[in-house]
Amino acid sequence: MNLNQITLPSIDFEASVAFYRRMGFIQIVHAPPRYVRFECPEGDATFSIHLVEKLASENGVVVYFECNDLDVKVQQLQSNGFVFSKLPTDCSWLWREARLMDPSGNAICLYWAGENRKNPPWKIVP
Repeated sequence: MNLNQITLPSIDFEASVAFYRRMGFIQIVHAPPRYVRFECPEGDATFSIHLVEKLASENGVVVYFECNDLDVKVQQLQSNGFVFSKLPTDCSWLWREARLMDPSGNAICLYWAGENRKNPPWKIVP
């Protein structure tokens, strides 16, 4: 199996569409007022936004977007008005991460992990 996409809940469809377009994602489907789909600028991953009346939980989705130029990307986004709750930080799990929220409160983690993305020192070897 391979992961095709994820769908994020949105309580403000237009604000969410604008947010992800401003981040640099490529819009490939637009079916207002309830659904939109994006491609990542690198690779072949996609994700979508679906309008909901309310979010199901405060401890919802965290979406991880890999950026090999994390610090530069964060600076670019900050200069375009994006506000980060966590600036690029080296983490104990060997990833460098920055975090922000989308307009619906979904957590977005921009990160760089290099080889540790799928092969950390504690990986289980069959």
